[in-house]
Amino acid sequence: NPVPGEIPSCRLTSYPVLKSNVTNDVTDDLPLCSAGSDKEAILDLVTGRSNAQRQEIVQAYKSSYGKDLIDDLKYELTGHFERLIVSLMRPQAYHDAKEIHDAIKGAGTDEKCLIEVLASRNNQQIHELVEAYKDAYGSDIEEDVTGETSGHFKKMLVVLLQGTRDEPGVVHTDLIEEDAQVLFAAGEEQWGTEESIFIMLLGNRSFDHLQMVFDKYQEIAETSIEDSIKSELSGDFENLMLAVVQCIRSVPMYFAKRLYKSMKGLGTQDNTLIRIMICRSEIDMLDIRECFRMCYEKSLYNMIKEDTSGDYKRTLLALCGGDDDLAGEFFPEAAQLAYKMWETSAMTKVQLRPTIRPASDFDPADDAQNLRKAMKGFGTDEDVIIDIVANRSNEQRQEIRQAFKSILGRDLMKDLKSELSKNLERLIIGLMLTPAEFDAKMMRKAMEGAGTDEHALIEILVTRSNEEIHAMNAAYEDGYKKSMEDAIQSDTSGRFSQILTSLVQGAREQGPADWDRALVDAQVSTSCNMTLELADACNEDSDDMEIKFMSILCTRSFPHLRRVFQEFVRCSNKDIEQIIKNEMSGDVKQAMYVRSVKNQPNYIAERLYKAMKCIGTDDRALIRIMVSRSEVDLFNIRKEFKETHDCSLHEFIQVETMVVSFHILHVE
Repeated sequence: NPVPGEIPSCRLTSYPVLKSNVTNDVTDDLPLCSAGSDKEAILDLVTGRSNAQRQEIVQAYKSSYGKDLIDDLKYELTGHFERLIVSLMRPQAYHDAKEIHDAIKGAGTDEKCLIEVLASRNNQQIHELVEAYKDAYGSDIEEDVTGETSGHFKKMLVVLLQGTRDEPGVVHTDLIEEDAQVLFAAGEEQWGTEESIFIMLLGNRSFDHLQMVFDKYQEIAETSIEDSIKSELSGDFENLMLAVVQCIRSVPMYFAKRLYKSMKGLGTQDNTLIRIMICRSEIDMLDIRECFRMCYEKSLYNMIKEDTSGDYKRTLLALCGGDDDLAGEFFPEAAQLAYKMWETSAMTKVQLRPTIRPASDFDPADDAQNLRKAMKGFGTDEDVIIDIVANRSNEQRQEIRQAFKSILGRDLMKDLKSELSKNLERLIIGLMLTPAEFDAKMMRKAMEGAGTDEHALIEILVTRSNEEIHAMNAAYEDGYKKSMEDAIQSDTSGRFSQILTSLVQGAREQGPADWDRALVDAQVSTSCNMTLELADACNEDSDDMEIKFMSILCTRSFPHLRRVFQEFVRCSNKDIEQIIKNEMSGDVKQAMYVRSVKNQPNYIAERLYKAMKCIGTDDRALIRIMVSRSEVDLFNIRKEFKETHDCSLHEFIQVETMVVSFHILHVE
């Protein structure tokens, strides 16, 4: 493991799952291969040997029996299990060649496969792929690929197929700032984009060099290279360049995200799942597993177990190598990545973007009259109500409420409640309340009745500013004749209640990180460096650790906390999110909202996904988030949702709900 206090800038050793069986005698394996369709024996043999050893078995099988082992396996096995076992028996370069060949032949091109394979392979793997393709199919891979692709996407694929990237460790120190400036000038700084600059630099410089260039780029542009690519490029070319950048950042993290997307939702992308599990099992599968657990709070092993079945499942689990939820290990690649993620979070300046803005040519009296017409007489014109309410800012809606009473002598809220029903009524009424009134109502709903919605309490309190919490407290006391603090303390208990009580004070420090203050904060003794308190606390009893961590988490500014958690990785080689997961439990574990500190729009996007992913939508959570974030950062949340789940928030809501007004909140 890296020495505490030292997070190396170079890529660490990768950790495979499958290694050579040093006692293997291929002649001992031959009877198993020829013993009919004993799937268990085939599974154990194939997953218990390295790829090099499998090639010896293939050769020995032909020498002993005069038959082709792969042909026999195809005959004996079926379905995904057959494809997985047969693919494992091919040399890796020939497997890659077949994947590329299948991706570009037939009806349509599988651009995602092309991107994954060519963006993630090193020079040697590319050269072996080119030779294997020529040997297997008798044609030139570059000619075949260029015949099925076009534009800048094609040009970048051709560059990657050359396998001429600078080797690992090669860093042109004198060119780091120059390359960053050139990328900035080619994209963000000008009208239009010089795609050739992106292709030349991202296709030829070493990963180590480009990691430094990306850090410098962020300083210059005040945005990440990923965000620039998303804003400047489009289509398959955008997806390819993002994949290249993700691999430059961390190949294991790239594959962890690809694996997650292959299994989430309805249906499994088995081709992707098989391809990744085969190609990484002898390279860095343990690192991928750790990145997967760090990102998705569940083990790759368990997701495969839930998403597949039969011999196919058992083979994939053997390639996976173990259940990280049980093992609890943390591998160096993930430690390095966690450090970089917190560093990026600390450096990134996020411009929050709403989806609803004040309407131009706004006339509250006219809107009030039109709303009355929509509700008057037989039937209700819901489209008119939606069009008005969802296309005005909250401040404008309050003017409409006042105009409705002044002109018509009626209470708009009562009229809306009488004319609408179910979730549409809850959504429209939520939009018509002031933000403070709405938050107070949501806090009340989370605590009333038989159970407490702990997730809702935490979500509201950690995503509101001090001023918003103060306004919410006032609205709660005005509406329910009881302080919110008293309500929380009567409905919750223990450390969880203490955390909520601390948050509801609205006393979080503001401003940027203070390095000197951070050092003082984290010390438990005179010589301890930043966040050593947190690292040492993990070896004490859980109460002591929770108290110390709570005081820091609930009072320090988010920019300050990002620096604290970044240094925590350097001190302990562990990510604070994993410490919380392993050391805490119950309500207190839910209250440790570290993910919101790292990336609040991503945290909220995950809350939206969880509200809709299961059978039965959590409509209260969906309404709460959509209403409260539409004038704050719903555009950012949309972006995070799409990036994480490979599906737009708009599409997801359309599938999961029947409420026609959600799309009017501009989630397209």
